[in-house]
Amino acid sequence: MDADLLRIPVGPGSMHIERYGHGGAPVVLLHGFGTSSFVWREIAPDIALANRTAFAIDLFGHGESDRPFDADFGIAAQAELVDRALTALRLPRATIVGLDLGGAIALRLAANRPERVERLFLVNPIALDEVPAEDIKTLQRNTGRFAFRVSRGILGAAPILTELLRRSVTNEEHMPDKLIARYLAPYVGEEGLAHLLLLARSVDGEDMEDAELGTLPQPTLILWGDQDAWVGPKFPERLTETIPGSRLVRLPGVGRLVPEEAPEAVVSLLLEFIGATALHA
Repeated sequence: MDADLLRIPVGPGSMHIERYGHGGAPVVLLHGFGTSSFVWREIAPDIALANRTAFAIDLFGHGESDRPFDADFGIAAQAELVDRALTALRLPRATIVGLDLGGAIALRLAANRPERVERLFLVNPIALDEVPAEDIKTLQRNTGRFAFRVSRGILGAAPILTELLRRSVTNEEHMPDKLIARYLAPYVGEEGLAHLLLLARSVDGEDMEDAELGTLPQPTLILWGDQDAWVGPKFPERLTETIPGSRLVRLPGVGRLVPEEAPEAVVSLLLEFIGATALHA
């Protein structure tokens, strides 16, 4: 199934959104750090086949969305821009699916604009004291060293993002060179690395401090690939205990990038969660 490619103005620029299906209840898909809407390519079409409409968003500054040099790419700003995109799309309310950093953005939106969020489906989200997680902390700590390497003519974002992506799956066959190249495309050359490091520096736990996760009213399911290399092992239980009535489903032997390693599980659990019936083309 081919997507409808949309450019949605959100104030400081436009966001790239891929829409699958028409007319069904909306499901909004938010990717994580180092990826893009492309991560949902095996999931969004199945949502549409279940008579829902999937909107896979490139977060501002990521993928094919705009990246103004003076923009704010932090969690709070991203949540506000997603809210504006929903308004432009005429979606007063939607199920929000968030992966990794996208999970934090979904939580921020659900806490501050609860009327916007019907349900929350979180895939290895970051929250609480795991914002930022260790992958982004590593980039933040080593910004100067990475910039020096670029100044010496050493390859830009490729070795950095390659390591991050490969450590986000348990089986490297799920992250082949061709797929890494697809995710690397927005970060080519010196400017690409500088932008990747800017995105990393923009992730700040302070953006989540006023998000009252303990009072979230939305039904919430947390899907957790239990080989996530970037957060503490007790985090998913702590988050589940924090969000009232939330449900935790663990996937043994799967890393952070669950949509790459176990897309069938994501589709099955998501459709069950939203009360949809899986169909086949």
